[in-house]
Amino acid sequence: MSNILFQAPVCEMKSFDNLFIEMTAKNCNQRCKHCYIDFPLNKNVKDFISVDSIKNALTQTKDENIKCIYLMGAEPMTHPDFNVILRLCLKYSNVCIFTNGSFINEKKARFLKKVQDENSNEIIFKLSMDHYNEFKNDEIRSRGAYRTVINAVKNLVKYGFSPIICVTNYYNEPCEKLLNEFKNIFQKQGYNLNDSNIVINEFYNSEKSDVVRDSIDNKPDCMYGRTLTSLGVYCCPFLANDHRGRCGSDFSDFSHHNSIETSYCATCMKNKENMFGINFKLFEC
Repeated sequence: MSNILFQAPVCEMKSFDNLFIEMTAKNCNQRCKHCYIDFPLNKNVKDFISVDSIKNALTQTKDENIKCIYLMGAEPMTHPDFNVILRLCLKYSNVCIFTNGSFINEKKARFLKKVQDENSNEIIFKLSMDHYNEFKNDEIRSRGAYRTVINAVKNLVKYGFSPIICVTNYYNEPCEKLLNEFKNIFQKQGYNLNDSNIVINEFYNSEKSDVVRDSIDNKPDCMYGRTLTSLGVYCCPFLANDHRGRCGSDFSDFSHHNSIETSYCATCMKNKENMFGINFKLFEC
């Protein structure tokens, strides 16, 4: 028997490019089968982060070269002060909204375009859609989710946005097939989906994913960002409010190192691109 103890790899934060803000930990109008959030039975959980917490974080990180602020959580657009927070963050950086599209009707898309035009920074959208087949998509997410995203994309494209479609490969299908099928769907809707506007992630399965035992070869989100929640600062959105990912109470003094030791980390390592952060190099001409 070997006496060598396993030691999890340690990830060092190279630069502070991405600030992830968990707008709400458990408030969402959908219950997706693959979601990493452990939702309670009550759908109306009011656990929204305060505007003051976000203001404090933005003040503490104003000297960092943050490329993008990500508004996420469960469903970030359920936050009662969403519009205030969006305008606040746009003063500091580009803002990416992770959403299931439920709240993006034409009126909202027109308003978001107006907000973007008030600033020099850009609003980016990451819309969740997990299959090109309506029945299979809604089986994963919820009834009507497929048409909700289609409608949201139509509204956003009408006002000049180019949303990114985020796919969790729940059925473990060939990525090339998924890519082509999604392109066909949105082409019919008048939106030419480029390779840079679709992200296909491996399905996270806590029962099958192992811990990371090798060196860190790719560039995980914790290497270039930190997550703000109502409970403090964490290394990544996967480990938000998990003691294994805690980095500090605020950004005045937070850890730039974290252990790659969970099954979430293993999922992150398996994906070629970042699970949450945007690779802006793909959009460069």
